[in-house]
Amino acid sequence: MERNLFGFIIKYSKRDQLLIVPLVVATMVVYYLSLDLPKTIINQAIQGSSFPTAESVRNFLGFELHRIPYLFALSVLFLSLIVLNGWLKFQINTMKGWMGERMLRRLRYSLFDFILRFPLPRFKRVKAAEMATMIKDEVEPLGGFIGEALITPLFLGGQALTAMFFILYQHWALGLIALAVVGIQAVIIPRLRKRQLVLGRERQLTARALAGRIAECVDGVAEIHANGTSNYERAEISARLGKIFKIRFELYQRKFMVKFLNNFLSQVTPFLFYTVGGYLVIVGKLDIGALVAVIAAYKDLPAPVKELIDWDQQRMDVEIKYQQVMEQFAAEEVLPAELQAPLKPEDVAASLPREGRLKVAGLSLYDDANVKLVDGVSFEFTLKDHIAIVSRQGGGASELAQLLARLVPPSNGTIDMGGVDLTRAPEALTGRALAYVGTPAYLFPVSVRENIVYGLKRHPLRDATYEDELRLEHDFQMKEAARTGNSTLDINAEWIDYAAAGAANAEEMDARIVELLHVVDLEETIFELGLRSSADTRRNPQLAGRVLDARARMRERLESLGIQDWVERFDASRYNRNATLAENLLFGTPVGRTFDVDNLAGNPYVLRVLHDTGLYELMLRTGHKVAETMVELFSGLPPGHEFFAQYSFIRQEDLAQFEAILKRADEVGLKKLDESERRALLTLPFKLIATRHRLGLIDENFEARVVEARRHFAARLPAELKRAIEFFDASRYNSAATLADNILFGKIVTGQAEAGTRITALVRELLDELGLRPLVTTIGLDYQVGVGGARLPVSERQKVALVRALIKNPVLLVIDQATGPLDPASQARVLERVLEERKGRGVVWVLQRADVAERFDSVLVMERGKIAEKGAFAQLKSNGGALQKLLVAA
Repeated sequence: MERNLFGFIIKYSKRDQLLIVPLVVATMVVYYLSLDLPKTIINQAIQGSSFPTAESVRNFLGFELHRIPYLFALSVLFLSLIVLNGWLKFQINTMKGWMGERMLRRLRYSLFDFILRFPLPRFKRVKAAEMATMIKDEVEPLGGFIGEALITPLFLGGQALTAMFFILYQHWALGLIALAVVGIQAVIIPRLRKRQLVLGRERQLTARALAGRIAECVDGVAEIHANGTSNYERAEISARLGKIFKIRFELYQRKFMVKFLNNFLSQVTPFLFYTVGGYLVIVGKLDIGALVAVIAAYKDLPAPVKELIDWDQQRMDVEIKYQQVMEQFAAEEVLPAELQAPLKPEDVAASLPREGRLKVAGLSLYDDANVKLVDGVSFEFTLKDHIAIVSRQGGGASELAQLLARLVPPSNGTIDMGGVDLTRAPEALTGRALAYVGTPAYLFPVSVRENIVYGLKRHPLRDATYEDELRLEHDFQMKEAARTGNSTLDINAEWIDYAAAGAANAEEMDARIVELLHVVDLEETIFELGLRSSADTRRNPQLAGRVLDARARMRERLESLGIQDWVERFDASRYNRNATLAENLLFGTPVGRTFDVDNLAGNPYVLRVLHDTGLYELMLRTGHKVAETMVELFSGLPPGHEFFAQYSFIRQEDLAQFEAILKRADEVGLKKLDESERRALLTLPFKLIATRHRLGLIDENFEARVVEARRHFAARLPAELKRAIEFFDASRYNSAATLADNILFGKIVTGQAEAGTRITALVRELLDELGLRPLVTTIGLDYQVGVGGARLPVSERQKVALVRALIKNPVLLVIDQATGPLDPASQARVLERVLEERKGRGVVWVLQRADVAERFDSVLVMERGKIAEKGAFAQLKSNGGALQKLLVAA
């Protein structure tokens, strides 16, 4: 990265800048001609100085023309010059825009590339929100300026000089007036703007700090609520906003003061032209055509001068921004770019060390304060050994694990793995040979499956196939990526290295993932997620038939046990009292948000059905009764009371709104309520479940009318809405419903003791009998984990990360207290299964409990960054040394 903005611009856009220069020169010629031509039109054609008699003619481009044709010819020529000048400006601006966007793309990519090459300790000193803000927002003005950096001063300067030369050529006195005013603008305005630059820099720094502080609040929101410090945080943000307001207020004051002065100087000049120029015309020292031409030329002069001053202001501003960004991205020991160069999987596989020894010699690591975290560590084991590392808190075990995983470069020493120097090996090789799991593990906001196979996406294996139109778009994008220094690897290609996982295709990959889910004790959780998920039959063609078979078997099983009444099945001719009123009306599962329960009260088609079947007034009255009951029931209850969960019609924060609606309904009646108020009431009965809520609002007559409205809804559903719902059909698989709902094809009855637990257990048993468990588990792999894996418990995130490491089949697996968030029983199971899975392959495991090290081939005991002792567990335990002390302390 160039430290100087103009160095960056010249280095990467010199060729593009030079291509625009001829167009700029051409505009100057055209501009001068367009200034001079009006003088000729006025003096020669309009005033007739070239036509002494009515029969006089004048040569124009080889044609002899009388006065009026000559006027028209000059006017057409003037129009042509205007069009040509506009076209040239259009081309210049377009080329500047392209160039600026390309350079902005290059800059953003370069900054992101630097982030990927930063040493790990660097991220302890910077905030993610600030880094993102710099790349996204702070460099945005640079893109606009880069296109203007060299061409704009050339273009505007040429335009201003052309106009100035033209005015001087007409009369020296008028030229000196224009020159004096321009000189004042060029000297005074930049001086006044210096304070603006300082304020702009302060504004940028305070805004960046605000973004970082807001990110801290988001990350620590649980602590804020737990400690009741929300008002303290509000006060701090308010203070920061006040500081930004003060800076921006002063900035705007100075900005508009400069603008006023600039406009005043621009307007006072025509006054002098009219005064001095008029006098010169009257005394015969200047013709009227020249004066008109001078005034027209000056009309175009303030704009380029002002824009030049603005450009200089922008230049200083963006240079400061560029330097600030570069300061933030300056880091020592940045990973060399060549170590992250892409390598083909076959080349990596050929260099992969499968046999040999892990040799660590003189390994040391210093922190920012020059304190030794790891001090001269040396050891040697085979690549098949299972090694445990134990230490007290701060003993250096975690730092050693990060060194072995090549996450942190050592300050001194070497790490040799089967003849490969890990401190100098390319990342493509270390990413394949090593796997690391720490705590807390990070999950990306994609599916469980995508998180697991993430470690297999190191290089494209097969090119993507494109249709003709898409191929042209793809080729264009690749060309632009190369031109702007971006990666030319195709994100749409096949990236997953199935061979590394020991699989040949996606089906075998899913089977392998299911195996590893069992290893880390996660299979049951993913199976549960699969049951609660919907599945697309396009990805699983056999799914529909197998689920329908399970549905039939489930019905038989319930009947054989005499508990068929525990599930109220969907019947098109009957109202299901264990389903919501919305489900009964739709008699299907919504696809998307169109018929979502919260949107039904505002859906035009649903409202039409309610009006057509006479249900609208009944539903509105029912909604009013529900609101009255809920307000009466919830008033005075503390937040989090169980009633809010049981009667989930109204959120606690909405109670005040419904109290106001009820009060207004008492005053004016239901029919005169606003549309938004009626919609709020109408939403409530859609969530009613007769057997669960037992409010006595849905009787047999109500049920019959809903069933009739159901038929009306289905019979008249417009074609464009048919894809927005999957109707219940005993003979069809419902791709919008969950697998569990598809198998039950009904609702578990409310009020029957342990019905839910018993029915769920029967579903599990049935799926096991039919061999559907693996299929359901693979469907669970499509579950979206949320931002940072927040939709999964911490323990489950750790397990997903373990599977992500195991699926790579690394030469050396490094685990740093990754099972800490698990309960003791789960820790023991996972440890035993992982070691069994990795039998004959290297494992380095930093343990929280020293007694667990008994299961490993060798043990390293660390104290204050050094190896206190090493060897077999039994031997070290009997020695009564450092390990024995840890065992006693535990």
